[in-house]
Amino acid sequence: MPPKTRHVPVVIVGGGQAGLSVSYHLKQRGIEHLVFEKQTAAHTWESQRWDTFCLVTPNWQCDLPGHPYDGPDPDGFMKRDEIVAYLKAFVAKVNPPIREGVAVTRVERRQDGIFSVQTSEGDFTADEVVVASGGYHTPIIPRMAEKLPGSITQIHSNQYRNPDQLPEGEVLVVGSGQSGAQIAEDLHLAGRTVHLAVGDAPRCARFYRGRDVVTWLADMGYYEMTVDNHPLRDGVRDNTNHYVTGRDGGRDIDLRRFAAEGMKLYGLMEDYRDGSLRFRDDLKRSLDQADRTYNGINAAIDKYIAEKGIDAPVQEHYTPVWEPGEPVTSLPLEGSGITSVVWCIGFTPDFRWLDASVFNGAGSPKHKRGVTNEDGIYFIGLPWLNTWGSGRFGAVGRDAEHIVQVIQKRLGAERFALKFAV
Repeated sequence: MPPKTRHVPVVIVGGGQAGLSVSYHLKQRGIEHLVFEKQTAAHTWESQRWDTFCLVTPNWQCDLPGHPYDGPDPDGFMKRDEIVAYLKAFVAKVNPPIREGVAVTRVERRQDGIFSVQTSEGDFTADEVVVASGGYHTPIIPRMAEKLPGSITQIHSNQYRNPDQLPEGEVLVVGSGQSGAQIAEDLHLAGRTVHLAVGDAPRCARFYRGRDVVTWLADMGYYEMTVDNHPLRDGVRDNTNHYVTGRDGGRDIDLRRFAAEGMKLYGLMEDYRDGSLRFRDDLKRSLDQADRTYNGINAAIDKYIAEKGIDAPVQEHYTPVWEPGEPVTSLPLEGSGITSVVWCIGFTPDFRWLDASVFNGAGSPKHKRGVTNEDGIYFIGLPWLNTWGSGRFGAVGRDAEHIVQVIQKRLGAERFALKFAV
């Protein structure tokens, strides 16, 4: 006889900080559940981060449920190994009912309203399903990569560890978001000649008028702003994060300064054909726009300081230290010195295993603070699920508590209805 399918009230798909936060709040309420993680709990921080990786927000913003940062440097920036230790301590504290090494391959609702959950370990059923697998599943590598000569080493940002893993020679980094800008800096500081194809990512200051910019923005209420109150509404979820770094105690990332020091900047990379890398003529526009954002954030802080009558040191707004010359839109690969490419242009989500009408035309989930319009399906840990911190250590715990409150009400209502019917 086939093994009996086990039923659990709640299934959580994904054992990162988001799924573990949901598990924490379910355990607090005594709600039975299982967490399925196809690798190991919180593995991403250990397996997909480079050696010098560190947080870009101060440690004090790390506030997982029941596990706030309590180390000696709240205004510092944890390095990769410290982040891993922080998360391992959280896993031990939560002690979740987790099945590691178990992949969820399909979830669909049966005719009786219960969810069928197929996994690599066998079949389960559940009343509620929380999708905590994040939105960064499939590394984006464009089709043009197939055209590059086989002699060029190509990796994605999630494979990058340190400059020594790349062959001798110059390195092309494609993309200037947080990962691209920081990896370009890592290579640059190691003495490698870097070619950087710049995108439209904005930037911000690390420190301004005597304090970390994150601290100013927290005081200004920015991190409490919900997606419904943001000027861009749902559009903010598509925004690229500002590039800045917590490295060596924290500092700005200024691509213009890198260029003045020898880094070679180009516009958006569009193609490789006829033996040449092709770039868009938009480098100056991208740099200028990034600086406008940088100065705009600082101007908002100036206004807040003035309105509150705060005594803070005066600081001038940023003035460019380098300007691009004649745009380079075509670079012959042969003779360029480039021997490797690091693709830093993000990821695409992959929710093909979830058979439910909860996605928009672009394949992104439709929800209200993680609660979808299909009863019993929830999302957690996505950027701007509710606030800026929803996809980070700062607010994911609050989102998890909200979702668990909804689950508790639904389970209670269902049990009451069943009892009444009996």
